[in-house]
Amino acid sequence: MSRRAWAMLIVLCGAIFLEGIDVAMLNVALPTIRDDLGMSTGAVGWVMSAYVLAYAGFMLLGGRTADLLGRRRMFVVWLTVFLVFSGLGGFATEGWMLVVARFVTGAAAAFMTPAGLSIITTSFAEGPQRNRALLVYAGTAAGGFSLGLVIGGLLTAIDWRLVFFVPVGMAAVILVLALVVLPRDGRRERRTQSFDVAGAISVSGAMLLLVYGVVRLEHPARGPGWTVMVFVAGVVLLFAFVAVERRSAAPLVRLGILRSGALVRANLGAMLFAGSFFGFQFVAVFYLQEVRGWSTVETSFALLAAGVDAVLAPTVTPRLVERFGNLRVILGGMVSAAVAYLCFLPIDGDTTYPAMFPTMLLLGVAFALAYGPLTIAATDGIEEDEQGLAGGLLYTSFQFGAAVGLSAVTAVIAGAGTGGGGSELDGFRAALLVPVVGVVLGATVTAFGLRSGGRERRPG
Repeated sequence: MSRRAWAMLIVLCGAIFLEGIDVAMLNVALPTIRDDLGMSTGAVGWVMSAYVLAYAGFMLLGGRTADLLGRRRMFVVWLTVFLVFSGLGGFATEGWMLVVARFVTGAAAAFMTPAGLSIITTSFAEGPQRNRALLVYAGTAAGGFSLGLVIGGLLTAIDWRLVFFVPVGMAAVILVLALVVLPRDGRRERRTQSFDVAGAISVSGAMLLLVYGVVRLEHPARGPGWTVMVFVAGVVLLFAFVAVERRSAAPLVRLGILRSGALVRANLGAMLFAGSFFGFQFVAVFYLQEVRGWSTVETSFALLAAGVDAVLAPTVTPRLVERFGNLRVILGGMVSAAVAYLCFLPIDGDTTYPAMFPTMLLLGVAFALAYGPLTIAATDGIEEDEQGLAGGLLYTSFQFGAAVGLSAVTAVIAGAGTGGGGSELDGFRAALLVPVVGVVLGATVTAFGLRSGGRERRPG
């Protein structure tokens, strides 16, 4: 690659690193934020849920908007919004202020992230060069999340507000470099007159309601009737969206793209993989801090071994993909994750860290094998003018899966733990079955792809 291509890739990797480190640092800081702002455990969960809700709700719209209104433009504008509201979160004095700031930050990420991904997939030739770029990109994202766990613990030990202020400085640097390095949008990307407003409103409303319904499942005793109504409203809007797209001369989402079994499998696998990981990470953090009494710094370093994916993804994974193909490498990642979660099941009140270490290391291997190749599989063979849409679909799957995983483990902890007459440790043990089931289903979906002959040809 040329120097300019490397410079562009570094800037885009910086943005996805920022998004990963922002989420990870906040995860570790949640117990401290809860205590400082006087929030309940359920209320502080909304700090994460608000981000996921907006991220998943607007991701599909964000991806298609990048295709229609300009990838560079959308990346720069929403990176600026991300910067501003990340800083505002650090000034929050009430829980609801923090929730609002995280909602807008999640919406900004929903537009920024697929724009950045589509710049990569349209700037690098399909094949080994694009695969290498995507695996470097995925490895950087994973590295951001892993390092964020450690940095978040260190910053929280000083002041949890630094978790919000540090990303502001990083975002400012990336923004300046992006204005210099990223290629300007072409004429085709500047067309705005054909934007599908009805499709944008219906799909965003549908995704917001569906994810909100999933989040409400964390509290099954609080208005189950309202939860059902939210799901029904979301499904109705989803059907309305399909009806609009079928009749639109310039649809927001060309429904034919969903006829590809390979594309659907990649997104379903991403959803299950992300749901299992985020569910496990939530359980592990609260187990280490609530049951074991570990500090945020100790918890962060305990999870650091999972950061091995930042080294393996750009170095080892490309060779494995070239030799064995995407599906086999993804399947290897799913199996590694399943073994990792199973190894953590026997935890008790005095489990030693050496007994936990294999789980953390295997998780890093799993991420290195699955995350990048899932990105390749979800964008491979897609036309250039739909790469933003493909990226939006992929990240919607990741975030929707994260919402489902978090809600499922939270509900199980509440039902099997102290809320159900058991101990807190009983709740954590029961919740660990959620990620096991999720990743086994993901492995099954991937294995069906191998049975059907591997890579499928996508409709043009």
